[in-house]
Amino acid sequence: MTETATHPTGAFTPPTRFAVPGRIEVDGRVAGAWQTATLAEIRRETPRASTFRLAVPGWAGHVPGQHLMLRLTAPDGYTAQRHYSLASAPDGSGHIELTLDHVRDGEVSGWFHEVARPGDRIEVRGPLSGFFAWPGDRPALLLGAGSGVVPLMSMVRHHRARGLTVPLRMLVSARGPEELIYARELGAETTPVFTRRAPAGTRAGRLGAEHLRPFLADPPAGGWEAYVCGSNSFAEHASRLLVAAGQPVERIRIERFG
Repeated sequence: MTETATHPTGAFTPPTRFAVPGRIEVDGRVAGAWQTATLAEIRRETPRASTFRLAVPGWAGHVPGQHLMLRLTAPDGYTAQRHYSLASAPDGSGHIELTLDHVRDGEVSGWFHEVARPGDRIEVRGPLSGFFAWPGDRPALLLGAGSGVVPLMSMVRHHRARGLTVPLRMLVSARGPEELIYARELGAETTPVFTRRAPAGTRAGRLGAEHLRPFLADPPAGGWEAYVCGSNSFAEHASRLLVAAGQPVERIRIERFG
């Protein structure tokens, strides 16, 4: 996906593909091969999101922020394919994790949430895409909303697992505490923003300049690499906030959906 810095209406749309140091190259031979994955575990995250742990013995590894293509094949030969971000950190275990929202009338997400059971087999291909990947080599400021937190959580888990000292901070937006994916796992690196229902003593409202100010007023040496993931409206809103706060446009990477 490639986008330009301006929209025909004049609205600001940051680019989503940059020639920047540290860009990840994808091995086309590995990423192009379909592999059989076995569903090993299902974990409920929120009332409408679950994590699906897959055993993929031939998985070559990935970089946090990458995604894969998943393929389901029905008995009559009909196939459905979808792209999903990887939630797990690369760990060489031969397992990967996906966290999926239960989308109304969703062909693939519906199967995962309503039909899938441990032991089921599916096909996966990847890892794919390098522009949103973060190998842990520079300070990272992560902004996500809803299931947009999934690839960002891969980065957080990688940061923890490797004991990295490079600065990493995450702001994640959810409508309320019950819809905050990975709530039990979030730590001091994360600032949650609740748009509709906030805990007692916390103001509900949309992500704003006041949430970014502590990070961009005094950035780490070398500045931040900003990663934004969420719906189209969230991606544009968060990107505008970043630019207004002084984040260079060429150091904003975006993944959007919807």
